[in-house]
Amino acid sequence: MSGGLPAVPWHRPMSGRDPEEEHRASTPLELFFDLCFVVAVAAVAATLHHDLAHGHLAGIAGYAMVFFAIWWAWVNYSWFASAYDTDDIIFRLLTFVVMTGVLVLAAGAPRAAGAEHNFWVVVIGYLIMRVAMIPLWLRVAREHADVRRTALRYAGAVAFIQLLWVLRTIFLAHGTASWVSFVALAGLEMLGPWWAERTGSTPWHRHHIAERYELFTIIVLGEVILATTTAISGALDTHGLDTQLLLLIVGALLMVFSMWWIYFKQPMVDSLTREDSFVFGYVHGFVFASIAAVGACLATLVDLVEGKAHIHAQTGVLLLVGAVSIYLLVIAGLHSLADAGLRNALPALLVVAALWVVGLLGLAPGTSVLLVGVALAASLADHVRRTNRAVLTA
Repeated sequence: MSGGLPAVPWHRPMSGRDPEEEHRASTPLELFFDLCFVVAVAAVAATLHHDLAHGHLAGIAGYAMVFFAIWWAWVNYSWFASAYDTDDIIFRLLTFVVMTGVLVLAAGAPRAAGAEHNFWVVVIGYLIMRVAMIPLWLRVAREHADVRRTALRYAGAVAFIQLLWVLRTIFLAHGTASWVSFVALAGLEMLGPWWAERTGSTPWHRHHIAERYELFTIIVLGEVILATTTAISGALDTHGLDTQLLLLIVGALLMVFSMWWIYFKQPMVDSLTREDSFVFGYVHGFVFASIAAVGACLATLVDLVEGKAHIHAQTGVLLLVGAVSIYLLVIAGLHSLADAGLRNALPALLVVAALWVVGLLGLAPGTSVLLVGVALAASLADHVRRTNRAVLTA
């Protein structure tokens, strides 16, 4: 009856994957995992859209906090799976636990990132995601002697820091102490892998990790398309198509297509080395957060065109420009890791300067979005022209 299908064992030793394994690619479980996480990204981006449309700029801080929780759990699992994905039943079940946690977090995102700033549901979801990693690291400590100390450090750091998150939520949930304690604990979270890996490096796969980041970037860009399309569809139903909405649609398409091309204009694996792994892994958080914020800003500008938003038009445009600027500068920095130089930085800086000029002109939302899209597309066209000329003259 099995038809030759391979059986999934209850347990395979977590002795580490081969970091030089050929043709290593993301698994169906990892793709399913990413889809659950993009649900959380969509939830927090939708909350940011709601806050911006109602003029609650303080929602940006809440967005950053909740997005950190989503991104950090994704990062930790993805690097772990690159090194120790055994695809046995225990590994699959614990992966499902992490996925359950992100769905709980997604349910709590509107309360945490919105005006309420009630983080209890988010913290519970975050705890589920992070605590599920402890038995996985303990398995590594037992079954991979070469990195036993590293694995125990990971497990201990995760357990200790999650306790601190709970204490923060109980005693420091409001006021300045809430923000200061969040920054401190977020910094402590990011120090954890650096501290653990000092005793021995885990066998993550360079090409696999680069692909994981590339695929998640595509998924988040898809969320931008979904959020913008949903807002435009609503505007068409209630407002109809006018010149400003048409300009916004064209500009948004140019932006999203250009953002995809800019990210993939050279393979991300070229930017990832053992020495630069922490930089590569951590700064991508700004890439993901800025992409999702672009979707929220575009949806807000659609609301402005429709006359439903309670935010000044120029403020909405400047927020969009800020999100796109972060994206461009971080991508330029990542590509510079591969180039071992800053030749990508100057064009990015020039484009960013042009975007801020557009934002400061105080033009109508649709016109501004079109000009932002044209600027991105023009910079990309110039890159393609220069690259092709260099290839022809080589």
